[in-house]
Amino acid sequence: MPFPMKVCVICSEEFELLPDKPGFANRCPACSEPDAEDAPKSLSSGNAEQDSARRKAIRDMLYTKDS
Repeated sequence: MPFPMKVCVICSEEFELLPDKPGFANRCPACSEPDAEDAPKSLSSGNAEQDSARRKAIRDMLYTKDS
């Protein structure tokens, strides 16, 4: 059974929607590539002090009781 044919919303080019295609289902693989590069790898900033403060702030927001 062939894969469904889609039309890219950016460049209007037809492409096959493959099961393991990265990116959006309505964009061709060429137009989806820049989005994959822009995605952040992790939330770590590389600064241990800043990361610790971020974790503490999140923990305080999640676990403090509202009186």
